[in-house]
Order: sequence, then C-alpha cells, then structure tokens
Amino acid sequence: MEHKNPNELGLIEKVVHINRVAKVVKGGRNFSFNALVVVGDGKGKAGYGLGKAREVTDAIGKGIEIAKRNMKRYPIINNTIPHSIVGKFGAGRVVMRPASHGTGVIAGGAVRAIMECLGVTDVLTKSLGSANPHNVVKAGFAALENSYDAVLMARKRGCRVRDLFEINTPPQTAESAAPTT
Repeated sequence: MEHKNPNELGLIEKVVHINRVAKVVKGGRNFSFNALVVVGDGKGKAGYGLGKAREVTDAIGKGIEIAKRNMKRYPIINNTIPHSIVGKFGAGRVVMRPASHGTGVIAGGAVRAIMECLGVTDVLTKSLGSANPHNVVKAGFAALENSYDAVLMARKRGCRVRDLFEINTPPQTAESAAPTT
C-alpha cells in the first residue's frame, strides 16, 4: 500500500498536545509519548487522533493516520458554523457561535486547531470546565456532531428546504377571510 504525503492531498495537520508518560520498571523508567492531532482539508472535513509511541515523531505520525481515518464532513456556511452549538465531553464544555465576516477565529488552542483544520474563518468559541486538551477536542467535535444545515434538516424531516422557513399560519376559511364591518 502506497502512503501519500498529507500535504499532497491538501490536508492541514495541527498537533494539539504532546504528553510524555513514564512507566516505572525494575531497571528505571521507560518513557513514551502520546500526541493528540487534528487533521482537516480546510473545506468542512476534519477528524482527530491520538497516537502513542516511544518517539515523538512516531506518535505524531500514528495520530495523523488515526485522524485521517476518523475524518467526517461538518456543515460550514459562509466560512462559519450554521448556528450556535454546545458540545460536552467529560468535564469539558465548548460553546461555539457563528460570527460575521471579518471577525476571525476567536478560540483557544485546542478549538482553534479544529476550526483551522475545518476551514472556518469566522467563529466565536469559549471553552468551559476542563482545560484538558483531550476533553476540549472531544467536546469540540461533539459540538460539531450536533450541527446541521438547512438541507440536512429538510432531508431529516422529509420536506423541502423552503418548507422549513415558511411561517405556519392556520389556513384561512371562507368565514375568516370575509371582512367584518
């Protein structure tokens, strides 16, 4: 199987966090690393992965491969998210709100990596609760899982897109339509 360079595919890779862990054994400590990586195409597709290895570069490589396998498409409208969403994972919560053109990415480290890989250029976010990068990334992707656009919602409800935006008024009968004097 031929491995392609992610840069040739146009993928954006962001290393969110690298953690050194030690296993204490009879002869001393054995160090290894784990790397939390977010990968996206900048066009609405992103995923994350956690790679573990004895060397940092190997851990990052494994994380990238796992992230590529976990990539999903998320709705983006006019370079922002379609609506306000809240994602939760463990003690971490991430609040995301759409922003007008020119606002930029207002986000902390872990959520900023997600937004840049996703291709979102205007968004307001706030990370609440846990500051653990693993929980924040998972909460961010949980929030994106709950996002939807009009086409997706219309398909889910089994109707047309314009039916979603029509104001439901009761149909007029001949008696109610007649003018009263």
